Amino acid sequence: MTENSDANATSIETYPVSYRDVFRAFLQLGLTSFGGPIAHLGFFREAIVRKRGWLDERSYADLVALCQFLPGPASSQVGIGIGLMKAGLPGAFAAWLAFTTPSAIALILFGYGVVTFNEIIPPGVLHGLKVVAVAVVAQAVWGMAQNLCPDWQRRALALAAAGVLIVMPTTLTQIAVIIGGGLFGFLLLQAKTEDTSVAFAIPIGRTGAIFSLSVFFILLIGIPLLASTSSSQTLAMIDGFYRAGSLVFGGGHVVLPLLQAEVVPQGWMTNDTFLAGYGAAQAVPGPLFTFAAYLGAVLNDAPNGWLGGVICVLAIFAPSFLLVTGALPFWAQLRHLPSMQNALLGINAAVVGLLLAAFYSPVWTSGILALKDLVLAAIAFILLQFVKVPPWLVVILTACGGWINASYWP
Repeated sequence: MTENSDANATSIETYPVSYRDVFRAFLQLGLTSFGGPIAHLGFFREAIVRKRGWLDERSYADLVALCQFLPGPASSQVGIGIGLMKAGLPGAFAAWLAFTTPSAIALILFGYGVVTFNEIIPPGVLHGLKVVAVAVVAQAVWGMAQNLCPDWQRRALALAAAGVLIVMPTTLTQIAVIIGGGLFGFLLLQAKTEDTSVAFAIPIGRTGAIFSLSVFFILLIGIPLLASTSSSQTLAMIDGFYRAGSLVFGGGHVVLPLLQAEVVPQGWMTNDTFLAGYGAAQAVPGPLFTFAAYLGAVLNDAPNGWLGGVICVLAIFAPSFLLVTGALPFWAQLRHLPSMQNALLGINAAVVGLLLAAFYSPVWTSGILALKDLVLAAIAFILLQFVKVPPWLVVILTACGGWINASYWP
């Protein structure tokens, strides 16, 4: 292990793990990691830290802290970071590809089923998937509120953010709420600081990191400008999904309102189709961001199908690559700055408000249309939150419950 000449970060000259090893490890995780981002991090710790010993506990915890701070899918970013640290950029890509592909394929196939067999799907099944989305998002709001809003200041911030977003449900409002939450935390909140620091072994220096971050911001600003001057459907898709992947704090569930605002108002699909896919996404392993694969597959206009699914998945995950490779060399120093930690407290509370607003609309307003829907959603929530039934099984049971409701409980 050597010290990088252009940075104060630690780098390595040889990789103790090949990208093939990384691919095999994360393919197994991509096939078996049910339960959402928090569960994924537990699977990663067991497979990477305890079983393989690729990272020690402190390094893994510090990597998780970084990915919780960055916008985007935390568990996928942890995987990218592990791959980067152990096998360089090929390892980062291998980890992402292996962890993402199984659920992306499953959701594209589900999208084909919705489009092709919509007329013969038993009545109530798709509505059952919308009902299970109510239970899943309710569970996410419940858990995140407990962890991220433990005091009255953050609870008030979350409620205020939700109120603003319900009244003005636009993408710009969502961005403004996140920025406002960061300012609130920076000025008014106080985080507990840590005195310890962990040095990462990163095969990329600060020059490469700055280049990666520069590309991230250039694309974030440049793609919308290009899309506004073009009639290309492909460019519009890349714009919407890249921004969603760049601006989502708090994990996969929080991407729901951003993506809904991108694809439904433009007429790319109906809200029912959108929520049916979101419900189905709970039944597959791997990252929830692969919901983008389903959305790309069911778009009304080309490119859709397999091509649309691949475009949307690449667009929504591209920011994660750029942010992880850009942030890792700086994280050991930045994460201990009190101002950064204070801002993060406010951002996380605003994220709870963002998800609470999404829970009301479109999830609740589209899924709960009658008392029988409320009963079904309550049962699904109890199974998820208290009985600890696997999410994929709850999805199947709720879809069947939707069919029973439609057939036998008019």
